[in-house]
Amino acid sequence: MTNSGKTKARGLDRAFDILDHLCQAGAPQRPIEIAEAIRAPKSSIYDLVALLVASSVLEKIDGDGRVFLGPKLNFWSINYQKHFDLGSTVRPILQRITERTKETSQLCTLDGNKYYVAMMNEGSRPFRISAEIGERVPIPWTASGRLLLSHMSDQEILDFIPQEDFELPDGSRLDPADFLMSVRQAQDEKFFDFDSIADTFTHCFAAPVFGHDTVCRHTLCIIAPKEDAATHYDDYKNALKDGADLLAAKLLSGK
Repeated sequence: MTNSGKTKARGLDRAFDILDHLCQAGAPQRPIEIAEAIRAPKSSIYDLVALLVASSVLEKIDGDGRVFLGPKLNFWSINYQKHFDLGSTVRPILQRITERTKETSQLCTLDGNKYYVAMMNEGSRPFRISAEIGERVPIPWTASGRLLLSHMSDQEILDFIPQEDFELPDGSRLDPADFLMSVRQAQDEKFFDFDSIADTFTHCFAAPVFGHDTVCRHTLCIIAPKEDAATHYDDYKNALKDGADLLAAKLLSGK
């Protein structure tokens, strides 16, 4: 690649970094705040922000120069959904899982090297046990993460996950070797469940949704109180596996 090509590629990468940062921040920011957050030169961020505003990918919010995601992204999103409306395919399956288990069901996937909940169907409990939709979580904290990385080699996994993401919420550290063993267990069993390492009272279940290339692209998940998880273990597991198989078949067929 020529120097000109490398410069353009870096500029494109930084434009995506800006959008990703604002999405994660969830609030308007000034260009200088964006530059500091993504550790990029201030001059290049000001230039890129101006270009993105001019094309309506970003939008100026106030007189202090704060910007946020712009209307062009909504236009792109609408057209994406016309081509591939995942929600209309997934929603009935999540509803069916919740009807069978009474628990909140989720569609989960990866955003870069983080896990997040993409869709959710609320259970019948008076309180909810789940992550927030769109909240990015370290992969090692999750049952789904084991399945979503199972196509990678051990070294690829260690290169992919930031070292700090092996630090658990209670301050302890998950041994990467133990994590890799659990990934291979998930790969062999095509299912994974464990007592949550993010809290002390829930149990997590995850079933893989495979794509054309037999790579786990999504998971269907339940997070339930430990006592209920033990009592209804087979019911929860079967409901998730049935739902995951159905979703994979629908996505592969395009129907």
